Amino acid sequence: MFESAEQKYSSNAVPTTSYTPVRPVTSPMDQAHIGKSLVIKGEVTGAESLFIDGRIEGTITVPGHRVTIGHNGNVVANIKAKEVVIMGKVHGNVECSDRLDLRGESQLAGDVITHRISVEEGAVLKGGIEVRDPEKKDQKTQEHVQHQQEVPKTMVATPGEA
Repeated sequence: MFESAEQKYSSNAVPTTSYTPVRPVTSPMDQAHIGKSLVIKGEVTGAESLFIDGRIEGTITVPGHRVTIGHNGNVVANIKAKEVVIMGKVHGNVECSDRLDLRGESQLAGDVITHRISVEEGAVLKGGIEVRDPEKKDQKTQEHVQHQQEVPKTMVATPGEA
């Protein structure tokens, strides 16, 4: 009725555990980092997300990616990015192709153009806000293309036709 453990497992059996190392996957949060003690004056551009905890004066252009201003961040610049998250201070205009997120202790002095905006309690915003509808932008582009297609082409006269 009961079998002993010695009968179930033979000492001749070799364990068949194989180990395949897992390939590291880049985190979606990989981003360039500007530390607290760094001061940059000029134009900052890039093709990756950017975290700013230092000071930047000039312009920041990171199309298609996120710019995050940390709690210690102090930016005197116009910012153009897909997403902007502000936890520190920004003095300049912000243009987002997706969204702007103003966190609790943040301060923004400048005009905003975005498709979506989130302002937490305690955030300070001084400036104008233009919230655009992404569908209307597409409609304007389609109307412009359609108008160009409707423009009559120059007629060419050929001999023998009246």
